[in-house]
Amino acid sequence: MEVLEPEEWRARAAAYERRVEAWVAPHLARRSRGEAHPVEDFLFTYYGHRPGRLRRWHPGADVLLRGARDLGRDYVDTAEGATLDVAALMDRRGSSVEWIARLLTATASRPAFLGCFGLHEWAMVYRAEEVRHGAWPLRLPGEEIARIVEQRGVRCSHYDAFRFFTPEARPLNALQPTRERQPELEQPGCLHANMDLYKWAYKLSPLVCGELVADCFELARDVRAVDMRASPYDLGRLGYRPIRIETAEGRAEYAAEQRGFAERARPLRRRLLDACERLLAGAGRVRLL
Repeated sequence: MEVLEPEEWRARAAAYERRVEAWVAPHLARRSRGEAHPVEDFLFTYYGHRPGRLRRWHPGADVLLRGARDLGRDYVDTAEGATLDVAALMDRRGSSVEWIARLLTATASRPAFLGCFGLHEWAMVYRAEEVRHGAWPLRLPGEEIARIVEQRGVRCSHYDAFRFFTPEARPLNALQPTRERQPELEQPGCLHANMDLYKWAYKLSPLVCGELVADCFELARDVRAVDMRASPYDLGRLGYRPIRIETAEGRAEYAAEQRGFAERARPLRRRLLDACERLLAGAGRVRLL
């Protein structure tokens, strides 16, 4: 059991809260005005972690906060302070921790594939009468978007991107991902797989420390910006320069961004997996791969 003295854990909590407030406060302000930002609001609207939960720092499993009391139902008070009730949390979440560990292990075991060029966003508007981000214009006419998708084909391995493809686009994908096949298909070059590290981090919270959740959020935020820059939407009014994947130069730029995100994601995926393995070992669970 790691012990954090009051001045240390209070300083960490305050630093964490300042860090995430820079993301949360603008989102809440836009929401109060009825505005939506296709990049900055995505992590709050697509993922299920509420802003209030993100704002709260947790030390993670097996850490005693000396002098702390009454931190909520996930904590137990001791004579010296408060600590997470890991046993109770693992009783409720053990199966989820096993599934996350399986997915992270499988993803990390594969080489990064850098040949999709972000065409998943194009497949989401392929021959569509209405698009998800209708407040923003498309960079190219619909027929030109369709021609590029048909000419280049789509190779998307990520189920949560594929499920938003238009019905006409799904047969054009080289793969037919399903939720059940996610551990089989996920690979570390995929922008959405790396963005999802934030999802696995907050689903493991409070059993992982707040700093890890924030690190994954920061990566996901940067990934989302590239995801939309490479899309067929024109976000120039928001200051986003397009990555024109319809050109050879744009495809090379996209692949370089993918490579960089894969490198940034590797240690975060490892930290999440290490946390899962410690939790499963402590609970006496055998991880199924």
